[in-house]
Amino acid sequence: MQRTLKALSALLTYPTADLKAAAGEISEAIEKETAISFAVREQLHRLLTELATGDLYDLQERYVLLFDRTRSLSLHLFEHVHGESRDRGQAMIDLKAQYENSGLFMSAAELPDFLPLFLEFASTLPAKEASETLGQPAHIFAALAERLRKRRSPYEAVFRALVALAGAKPKDDEVSALLELPDPDASDLAALDAAWEDEPVKFGPGAGDGCKDGLIARIRGALRPAPDMPAPRNLTTRS
Repeated sequence: MQRTLKALSALLTYPTADLKAAAGEISEAIEKETAISFAVREQLHRLLTELATGDLYDLQERYVLLFDRTRSLSLHLFEHVHGESRDRGQAMIDLKAQYENSGLFMSAAELPDFLPLFLEFASTLPAKEASETLGQPAHIFAALAERLRKRRSPYEAVFRALVALAGAKPKDDEVSALLELPDPDASDLAALDAAWEDEPVKFGPGAGDGCKDGLIARIRGALRPAPDMPAPRNLTTRS
């Protein structure tokens, strides 16, 4: 499962020339472990083909429209649980501590609930523990998969794979509750603005507007490199 989780983490990072070049290696990693069904692997290979052969600018634009501009598709897990509430701050602290206890350290620009980082962490755990860890946000994976299915996005396959790997299957009522939330199209600017409009939340003296700062952090987080690929200077260090 370790190689598969690293591969899925890579697929959810911001498209770069390095990611395009690694598409074949990622495909091999998925096939070697056969941790997920043939049908889902075939869907993942279609995404990999697009990443390998598509125009890089188009791939990057699609990624931003899906995962940065559309709140309902955010790759930050706590966005779907806590939004911008104060509870999110403590959850971030707890998750960061969990990473560091396992030897995974973040840069100051990263948020611990960024899904590629969460999957990188899970890939360091024994298979049973990794599966149990994935089970906790399984309802989020299922809801994201359904939203991407509606958009006919090949990224749906990544979330179908995560649901399949999760030790606990998502509960229908939890998935339905997420799917009832607003899910505007990326081209509907007014709806997107309304979805992101939140009352400012401060977590300490001098803290800025929670929504604005959170959005900037998300965009920075999207630049996290895929696991085992060269990291941009001053981004991420690991022990």
